Amino acid sequence: MAGLILKNKSMALCLVLVICSFGLCFVSTQAELQRFGQPARTEGTLSFLVLGDWGRKGAFNQSEVAVQMGRIGEKLDIDFVVSTGDNFYDNGLTGNQDKAFVESFTQIYTANSLQKQWYSVLGNHDYRGNAEAQLSQQLRKIDSRWLCLRSFIVNAELAEIFFVDTTPFVQSYFTNAEGHTYDWRGIGSPRAYIANLIKDLKLALSESSAKWKIVVGHHAIRSIGHHGDTEELVSKLHPILKANNVDFYMNGHDHCLEHISDTERYNLSDYCVAYWKGFFENITNDGQFFDSPIQFLTSGAGSKAWRGDVKEQSKDGLKFFYDGQGFMSVQLTPNEAEIAFYDVSGTVLHRWTTTKLLHSST
Repeated sequence: MAGLILKNKSMALCLVLVICSFGLCFVSTQAELQRFGQPARTEGTLSFLVLGDWGRKGAFNQSEVAVQMGRIGEKLDIDFVVSTGDNFYDNGLTGNQDKAFVESFTQIYTANSLQKQWYSVLGNHDYRGNAEAQLSQQLRKIDSRWLCLRSFIVNAELAEIFFVDTTPFVQSYFTNAEGHTYDWRGIGSPRAYIANLIKDLKLALSESSAKWKIVVGHHAIRSIGHHGDTEELVSKLHPILKANNVDFYMNGHDHCLEHISDTERYNLSDYCVAYWKGFFENITNDGQFFDSPIQFLTSGAGSKAWRGDVKEQSKDGLKFFYDGQGFMSVQLTPNEAEIAFYDVSGTVLHRWTTTKLLHSST
């Protein structure tokens, strides 16, 4: 305990540089992952949309989805938008002057409600182009909404959102590229890159005091869609989420909308330290095990969808699956979260709520 107190005191003495521009605050600390401060609402709520796998210059119903996002965004008075990757098809951008950026982003998401910050990660298709271009400051000059980094943290006070670069986790992209060329600049040794990212994520999650912890990546941990579970994330990322009391993992990659509840069960003695705050009501009658609270949420239906492409694998924990175009909304209060999935017409297909104090859902 003394060591922990000393660590917190030393961290409190760290030099912090805050740069505010257009309502977005960048905070630089000793932590490896860059942090961005999202201005909080006075009423203590948070609302945002989640979209993935979208950039097709309006084709495959991308424009229609954008219209409905604008409508729902206005209704919910959203604070920002999260992109789960594969931002530009088929092979990312060619450079920071590629017209596809304007044609697939600026000219598509034109509704007033969508003129908010967009927080984006890279997907595997983005790595097939000039990945560095999507990370460049030049794109932010073209459209100030755009913010894409490999891995970073958004601190919205009520929630902390941890964006994770999942593409380098997938071994097949290095060993069997299937004729594709990936832009691995900035990655170096994949093994060292992943090890450092995991170390930084563990530290950031363990130190987070946010009411809600959300992790965003491109690839799925759990999915019954075309790609299915990403085994590298199941083995390397999922245990970190469990151990650090993460509420939601949000991803794209599979071109569908999907909600799966974590159904794994864990020995109480192994995880009681991580879960003691508010989770003991989930102990079963024998008092030995409890359920993980992680919800796996796929929003990868921003344009082209894969109709009928479902994996024949375990559907344990599956609450919702839709193989058409659409997007997702997230509304948070200190005590409640509401997740909703919408189709290309803006119709609510699935709505799910959970209460933070009780961790029960309806």
